Amino acid sequence: MDEVTFKSDTVLSDVHLYTPNQRHLMVRLNSMRQPVFLSQFQLVWNQDPRIDSGTQGDDHRAVPTEETPAGTGSTGSPPGSSCSSEGSPTQAGADVTGQEGAGAQLDEDGDLDVVRRPRAPSDPDPVWPLRDKVHPMILTQEEDEVLGDKARESSTHDIIRIEHTMATPLEDVGKQVWRGALLLADYILFQWDLFQGRTVLELGAGTGLASVVAATLAQTVYCTDVGADLLAMCQQNLALNSHLTGSGDPEAPFSWSEEEISDLYNHTTILLAAEVFYDDDLTDALFKTLLRLTHRLQNACVAILSVEKRLNFTLSHLDVTCEAYDHFRACLRQLEQLRDGPLRFAVEPVEASFPQRLVYERIRQLELWKIFVEPVR
Repeated sequence: MDEVTFKSDTVLSDVHLYTPNQRHLMVRLNSMRQPVFLSQFQLVWNQDPRIDSGTQGDDHRAVPTEETPAGTGSTGSPPGSSCSSEGSPTQAGADVTGQEGAGAQLDEDGDLDVVRRPRAPSDPDPVWPLRDKVHPMILTQEEDEVLGDKARESSTHDIIRIEHTMATPLEDVGKQVWRGALLLADYILFQWDLFQGRTVLELGAGTGLASVVAATLAQTVYCTDVGADLLAMCQQNLALNSHLTGSGDPEAPFSWSEEEISDLYNHTTILLAAEVFYDDDLTDALFKTLLRLTHRLQNACVAILSVEKRLNFTLSHLDVTCEAYDHFRACLRQLEQLRDGPLRFAVEPVEASFPQRLVYERIRQLELWKIFVEPVR
């Protein structure tokens, strides 16, 4: 496991950018014979005010610090405590390495000019601002032996444990942890009063990270996706975090009772979707599902969507484009322009300047969007 072999059909999660070492051991193989890892994500409540999220201004840079993998750091108030999100110190462990805007840098010959990151912080002449390594601590099943005394002393109410894969074919990317889910989880923790006591539905939940965080605050969270293997992973992650969510075992896993369907339609006021906009067909299906659901819900609601604007060079355009992101934005505009029907849709971006309480790269290409759904008066 010291080296990662990349294949043409392999998609590697952008949270796990570094080659695993011998301490990063998998816990099992799933039904698709893919290695499954267990990562712990520690909530960073006590934060360094010198470090900015990297999403505002042009001159902010993360203060270089000693390497701090997710799963280490300070502890603090658990979710839903009396600690107000207003006036919170700025976030730690952030990154500002995203390019300024989406424009591509070209050299004098018109070729794409790619600025390389240094191979190590010890590089004597780095061409890019230094940053902390970004990877979760990956544990064996003998968790106590790996974590050490310091981690064992940390409050379990500050730790989220997630089972996930590290590299999959495109059709299984929901089994990985993506930065968009971490950004959405950060927003949930920041806007805790919005989620307190509510009924929440997440579409395309993947590993269930955002649903687990929402369940620390909400009264009920419906965590949905497709595929028995992925749903089993979600169920396992809910069980791993039962100390936070208080979740119990469902009587009929992966199915809906009449009571649950009635509760969903009668009480849901928040819908979530994180990083499910990488394929145009999936994006279309998500917006159709949103449209259908919102017409059945009994209350006004808000949908909160996270997306990463991924830059790709395509032969068809001979240029750097963001086709999946452009299609997502087109769907937002179409939804907002709907005039016929009993509902009105208002779309607005969310400024990603709120405190960061999970350790990951909050790059400039990460975005949050809100869709407010209200009846036409």
